[in-house]
Amino acid sequence: MIARPPDWIVILSALRDLIESCRTPCLCPRASFVTLLFVLSACSFFGCQEAVKTTQEDAGSRELPQLQAAVWTVNLQPWPAILRSHGSLVPDEVAIVGARIEGRVDQVHVDLGDEVRDGTPLATLAQQEYRLLAAQAEAQLLQARSAVGLAEDSAVSSLNPENAPPVREQKALWNESLASLERARQLKVRNAITPAELEQITAATEVAEARYRSALNSVREKIAVIGLRDAEVALARENLAQTEIVAPFTGLVQLRQVSPGSYVRPGDPIATVVRTDLLRFRGIIPERYALQISIGQQVTVDVESVTEPLLVQISRISPAVDLSSRSLLFEAVIENQQRKLRSGLFAEARIVTDPEATALVIPESSLVEFAGAEKVWKVEDGQSREQQVLTGERRSGQILVLQGLQPGDQILLDGASGRVARIKPPAADSAPETVDE
Repeated sequence: MIARPPDWIVILSALRDLIESCRTPCLCPRASFVTLLFVLSACSFFGCQEAVKTTQEDAGSRELPQLQAAVWTVNLQPWPAILRSHGSLVPDEVAIVGARIEGRVDQVHVDLGDEVRDGTPLATLAQQEYRLLAAQAEAQLLQARSAVGLAEDSAVSSLNPENAPPVREQKALWNESLASLERARQLKVRNAITPAELEQITAATEVAEARYRSALNSVREKIAVIGLRDAEVALARENLAQTEIVAPFTGLVQLRQVSPGSYVRPGDPIATVVRTDLLRFRGIIPERYALQISIGQQVTVDVESVTEPLLVQISRISPAVDLSSRSLLFEAVIENQQRKLRSGLFAEARIVTDPEATALVIPESSLVEFAGAEKVWKVEDGQSREQQVLTGERRSGQILVLQGLQPGDQILLDGASGRVARIKPPAADSAPETVDE
C-alpha cells in the first residue's frame, strides 16, 4: 500500500505547478486564476479540518466539570383533571321597568345605584287627567245603579229584576188585562158582549204582556250596564294607579332612563332594576366535555377582583348544545347578600372532572425558558444535558409535562444553574448547589 502524502506536500506541489504555468506564455490567464482560487480553497479547507480535529481532541482529552446539585426523579403523580371555563357574573334578575300608560313624567324618585324595595316608586306620571277620568267613570256607575233603584252600597247580585219599579208597574197592568179578559169570556157565554168586543179585550191583554216583558228586559239591560260601568271604574282606577311606576322586586337601579318632563308611551323604559343579592356565573364548555358535568357538581370560581376563590355548585345546565359554537352553557348560583360582587365581572371556573387522574409533573424550578423554547437538564449516566420538553398546565409550583420526559427520568431540580457537567449529589452539610472544577 502506498501511503498518502501529507496535506502540506500536496499544497506545495499545487503551488509549484501554478508558478510554472504563469511562466508559460500560451496558458490562459483565466485558467491561472482558477488554479490559484482552488489552491487557496484547499488551504482553507485543510486548515479548518486540522483545527476541528485539534478542538475535538482537546475536548475529548479534557475532563467535564463536576456539578454538585439536587436531582429530581420524574414519576406519575396525582393530577386531577380540571375543566376550565371562562364567563361572567350576571344578576339573578334584570327588569327594564316600563310605563303601562302614556303621559308626562312628573317626578323621578331614584337614580343610578339606588337600592329599591319591592313596590318602591321609581317615577310618577302626571295624575290630574287620570283622576278626572276615574271620577267620570264613578259618576256613570252611580247613574246606572239609580236607573234600577239600586242603592250605592248594595250589591248587584241582590237585585231581582221582577222587583224593579218599571217591571212591577207593567206586571200590574198585565194582571188587570188578564182579569178583564176572564170577565169578557164569561159575558160572551151569556151573549152579553159581541165577539168583536172580546177580541179587543184579548188584544189589550197581549199588549200588556208584551210591555211587561219589555220592561223586564230593560231592567236586565240596565243591570248589565251596571257591570260595564263597574269595569270602567276599575280600569280608570287602575290607570290612575299606573301613573306611579314601582320596582317589581328588591334590587338596585342599574340605569335611569327618563327625566322629569319627558313624555312616555306604553312600553317606554323608565329604569333598569337588577337583583344582585344572588349572582349567576354563566360559562360555556366545549361540546366534548358536555357529559362530564352535572347539576350539583362543585365549581371553584376565581374572580379577578376577589382574593379568595368562591366555592359553588352547578345549578343549571342547558338542555342543548349551541349549534353555532358547539358549546354547552351552564350556570352556578353565587350568594352575594353583602353585594360585594358586581354583575358583569369576568370570572374563571374550575370543575374537577376526574379527581383520581395522574400525570407527569416537574417542579417549576427545573424548567428553563428562553426565546419560546422550554427545556430541562436531564441526567444520564451521571452527566447532565439539555432536554427540550413540551409543558401544559401549572399548579402550585408544579408543571404538567406533555412531551420530552418519561417516568423514571432524572432532571436537575434547579434548571437555572444547569450546564453540561458531571453530576454529584449534594452533601448533607453543603449548600444545594456547588460547582467543583
